[in-house]
Amino acid sequence: MTRIVLVRHGHVEGIHPERFRGRADMPLSDLGVRQAAATAARIAAGWRPTRIITSPMSRAVATGAAIAEATAAPAQTSPALHDIDYGQWQWKTHAEVEAAWPALFRLWFDEPQLVRFPGGEALQDLVARTGDMLRLVVGAGADETVVLVGHDSVNRALLMQLIDQPLSAYWKLALSPCGITEIDIDGGRIRVLRVNETAHLEGLGEG
Repeated sequence: MTRIVLVRHGHVEGIHPERFRGRADMPLSDLGVRQAAATAARIAAGWRPTRIITSPMSRAVATGAAIAEATAAPAQTSPALHDIDYGQWQWKTHAEVEAAWPALFRLWFDEPQLVRFPGGEALQDLVARTGDMLRLVVGAGADETVVLVGHDSVNRALLMQLIDQPLSAYWKLALSPCGITEIDIDGGRIRVLRVNETAHLEGLGEG
């Protein structure tokens, strides 16, 4: 059986108030560092990961490094888990994007599967990348527990594929910074055991 422990990176600047962060690289905030430490402790207590794979973005690498230190599992990066490329929208606030691209901005929240970001990616590109990750992890058929540390968009794409949901369901999932999602794959049977667990973050404060 393959078990995936799916983790979103810790808090960074640009989550509240929200910006289109994407490929803008930034370190974890002080809150994000505390979240990563608490998440590492939670994973060390609940699972025995055999390996950790993270996005190459520094916020995911730092979150994965905390988990690696707590669990003694090796960590590596993969471009398949890279955050979505928002193109010209990157690091702009929602208000700025809505003012400059009003129709496309509305479409992103109404029918995200129809959007390609100006100069950037579409959800179909993200699914292709993350699908490669699932093929490598699940297709190997190994008896192991793998921690994947990605981003909001990346983890949505992974989870939608695992539970056979269309891209139009993108906004139906909520994945908080350092939230934990657990999926078991046994042969052709996929079971989602928890989604966006955040109890381990209680008392750390808010960003």
